[in-house]
Amino acid sequence: MKAMWRIFLILMIFFLGTIPFYAAWQQKDYGSVPEIAGPIALLMTALMMALAGWYLWVTNRKFDQLPDDNPDGEISDIEGDYGFFTPSSWWPLALGFSSALAFAGLAVGWWLFMIAFAIGCVALVGWTFEHFKGEHAN
Repeated sequence: MKAMWRIFLILMIFFLGTIPFYAAWQQKDYGSVPEIAGPIALLMTALMMALAGWYLWVTNRKFDQLPDDNPDGEISDIEGDYGFFTPSSWWPLALGFSSALAFAGLAVGWWLFMIAFAIGCVALVGWTFEHFKGEHAN
């Protein structure tokens, strides 16, 4: 975990460092109004890297050395249960169909968007609660 927060710190410094170069590069005519979307996007990206790096740094301080931090560690040291995953499900297909229908509804009309939104809500709830048949059922 020590390497992870350091990587995010390096990325934050990189994105902060590219802001003045990008601002100077994109300004072709000195008399024109400079575009501000690019530098703002780079600043927001640097802030997101800082947020992720800060979270990993705080988490690293709470725990002792993890198996990831051991230079002599094996991959099998960090293996574990990643959870239950559905072998096959039709709900993602319905969710994708409703998303495509919703984007088409933005071009065609709001009535189609509302139908797609209703189908998407049903598909999302169906996919989320697909394996909830009883109390704490898988």
